[in-house]
Amino acid sequence: MRIRVAQPDDAPGVVALRTIVYPYLVRGVESTRKMLAEPPPEEGWTAFVAEVDDQVVGWTSAQRSGWTSTPDFGEISMLHVHPEHRQQGLGTALLTAATDHLRQLGIRRIRAMAQTDGLPFARRHGYEPSREVRYSALDLNPAPALPEPPPGVRLLPISDLDPHLLYEADVASAADEPGDVPVDSISYESWQYDVWNNLGLDKAASTAAEVDGVVAAFSLVKRDGDRMWSDFTGTIPEYRGRGLARLTKTAALHRAAANGVRVAYTSNDEANGPMLAINTRLGYRQVASQWTCLADVT
Repeated sequence: MRIRVAQPDDAPGVVALRTIVYPYLVRGVESTRKMLAEPPPEEGWTAFVAEVDDQVVGWTSAQRSGWTSTPDFGEISMLHVHPEHRQQGLGTALLTAATDHLRQLGIRRIRAMAQTDGLPFARRHGYEPSREVRYSALDLNPAPALPEPPPGVRLLPISDLDPHLLYEADVASAADEPGDVPVDSISYESWQYDVWNNLGLDKAASTAAEVDGVVAAFSLVKRDGDRMWSDFTGTIPEYRGRGLARLTKTAALHRAAANGVRVAYTSNDEANGPMLAINTRLGYRQVASQWTCLADVT
């Protein structure tokens, strides 16, 4: 058993492992390789793998959370171990490595995610469940029909947009998203890395609704082969209540399906009633739940 910092050549093994543990998540090999070769701009991002007999059997990443104004807040993301290698201390070793890294950055509070069967592990290590997150899937055969926008609304692929305008809409839409801490400090550099320059972003399928020259709503698609992830669907506050989120998401799903996507995945905080209602109307079915879990660094 060996815990070490992840390297770009680990990408195929990391994605293969993720597919086993989280079949409802979507991030391809090349996107993962780029993330490891050119880490996110947030201060101190790093990733660790657990290796047994030269095979990647565990993963996690850790970083200071640069998208919130909450001070000294950090994130341990996607800590997971191959089912055949559990109960051997690998999860604890990965968690220790990630926590030590964040402690050196001055982090005082950490958020992590746990599947329901992982909550006992989380509690043993001082993490308390906070919020439930629902993961859902939609079969895109048949695909949703391309919706007809109402008068005054233009549906555009985001490839037609100035990315700064989409960034501004994303920031405004995310400001009141339900969560453990506010999403109120997203820099353009960070957004550009995570969204606009992400190798998985399908700019032809991702769709925005323009009203009076304003990007009022949008739905982003990140894709790997015939699978996609609805990364974020949002409407800026002054244009809510007009059905624009459902309109843009339906159009994005239609365009993705027309280009070969067969299944769509997404996630929502259980407190996000409006988006859950949209997904239910579109036909999404729940496939898993995870919990955000919080702990103080000691």
